[in-house]
Amino acid sequence: MGKRYSNGEITIIWRPERCIHVGICIKMLPQVYRVMERPWVKPERATTRELIEQIDKCPSKALTYQWNDSVSPSPVEG
Repeated sequence: MGKRYSNGEITIIWRPERCIHVGICIKMLPQVYRVMERPWVKPERATTRELIEQIDKCPSKALTYQWNDSVSPSPVEG
């Protein structure tokens, strides 16, 4: 099921058993992923677009996301 962290628009799901510790999350959004803090994921420190762009680059898919029910997804342009 994974651990969940929400910014109100999306919920980030982290599955630690899948993580291969490449560090892309920390390199791309160091203000969000704070390994020395608890909780270590602070999604409110980035935009939804920035979070999605980073999560889509996770090679192991340990980080995924889902839109929250009250929010309609808008296209993320890159």
